[in-house]
Amino acid sequence: MNITDTLQSIENNEFTKVFSELYGTGDDTMTYQKQRYLDAVSSFAKLYPDRKDIRIFSASGRTEIGGNHTDHQHGCVLAAAVNLDAIGVVAFHNDGVIRIKSEGYNPFTVNLSDISVQSGNTGTAAIVSGIATRFMDMGVKIGGFDLYCTSDVICGSGISSSAAFETLIGTIIDTYYNDNKAGAVEIAKIGQFAENVYFGKNSGLMDQMVSSVGGLVFIDFSDTEQPKVECFSCDFEEYGYCLCITDTKSSHADLTDDYTAIRNEMENIAKHFGKTHLRFVNELLFYNEIPKLRETCSDRAIIRATHFFEENNRAKFEASALKDGNFEYFLELVRQSGRSSEAYLQNHYSCSDPENQAITLAVMLSRRFLGNSGAVRVHGGGFAGTIQAFVPVGLVDDYINEMNRIFGEKSCTKMKIRPVGGVEITKE
Repeated sequence: MNITDTLQSIENNEFTKVFSELYGTGDDTMTYQKQRYLDAVSSFAKLYPDRKDIRIFSASGRTEIGGNHTDHQHGCVLAAAVNLDAIGVVAFHNDGVIRIKSEGYNPFTVNLSDISVQSGNTGTAAIVSGIATRFMDMGVKIGGFDLYCTSDVICGSGISSSAAFETLIGTIIDTYYNDNKAGAVEIAKIGQFAENVYFGKNSGLMDQMVSSVGGLVFIDFSDTEQPKVECFSCDFEEYGYCLCITDTKSSHADLTDDYTAIRNEMENIAKHFGKTHLRFVNELLFYNEIPKLRETCSDRAIIRATHFFEENNRAKFEASALKDGNFEYFLELVRQSGRSSEAYLQNHYSCSDPENQAITLAVMLSRRFLGNSGAVRVHGGGFAGTIQAFVPVGLVDDYINEMNRIFGEKSCTKMKIRPVGGVEITKE
C-alpha cells in the first residue's frame, strides 16, 4: 500500500470493519484507533522517507484466564487474546538488515549476516535475531525490512507485551517471506525459541501461543512440539460480566529469580519421581510421597506442586464450563484459582520485597468491592503487575473508578476478547 493512499483510506474510514473486529465498536474506540494508525503511518514516513510502499501488521496481548504457572510444566491453560495490541508499519527491502524503531525506545538494527547467539545483540534486538534465525533454519530467505512499532500492551503489566512483539515480528516474516507457511502455532514456538535461547528467559509457550492464535483458547501442552489447541468463543457480557484488568503499576523487572524459583521447585518435585515436569507425575502418588519429598524438597516446593495439580485440572473444568454455558461454575473456579495462587503458589509478592504487595492489595480491595459477586485473581506471572476481575456489568464503571482511585488513572481497563491473533491489517 502506498503511504499517501493508506493515510487517505484511514481518514475515509475504510478500515472501520477490521478495527471493529479487532478492537470492538463504539465511537470512542473508532476515533482512538483511527488516530493511532494515522500517527503510526505518519511516524514511519518521517523515519524512513525513502520508503513509499508499506504494509501494516498487528499482534495482540493476552489475558490468562485459567492455568496460573501450569504451561512450563506441560500443563493446560485457558487464555484469550485481547483488544490491546502491538501494531507495525513495515516496508520490505533487500538490504540484508532489519531496522526497528518502537515508540518510546531507541531504534536498532539487526544485521542478517550475523545473527548468532554470540553476535552481541541484546534485549529486543536479540529477540529479533532469534526469530530471524529460526526462519532461516527453516530455509526461509529474509531480505530485511524497516519497521515502526507502537503498542498499547503495557510493558511489565502482565498482558505480555513481549509475546505481542514476538508474534508481530514472526507474522511479518512469515507473511512476506514465507507465504504464511509456518502458521500461528509455529510462529508461537519460534517466538518462544527466541525468548528462551536468545533473550535468556526460560518462559513457557502460553503467551506466544495465545497472541499468535487469537480468540479464546484452551491449550494442552503435554506435548510442547504438538500442543493441542482448541479455540472457541464466549461473550462474557452475555452472562452479565465484564473482564477487567488492573495494572497495579508494580513492575516485573528484577523478578526473574522469583519466576525461576517456581519452575525449579516444581521440577525438583518431578525429579523425585524420575520425571522432567509435574504433568507426568501421578497426582495420587505425589500425595502419598510427601513424607519422603520433605527429606529432599522444601515445603514450599511441595505446596507449589499442589497448586499445579489442582490448577491444571481447574483449567480443563473452566473451559468445559464456558463451553457448556455454566458461567456461575466458571466464576467459582476462577475464585478457587485466585485463592490457590495466593496461598499455594505464593506469587502475590516477592519474598525479597515483602513490604511491597500491590497485587495482594488489589485483590483484597476487589474482593471487598465485589462481595459475593464476580471473581478476582492474580493475572499472569504474578509477584507484580496485574490482577484480573470478572465484574458485573452494572458495577463495572464504579469498579474501574475505585481501582483508578487507588492505583492511578487508566490503571483499570475493560477488556474484550479479540477473535484473531497475529494478522496483517487490510481494508478488506
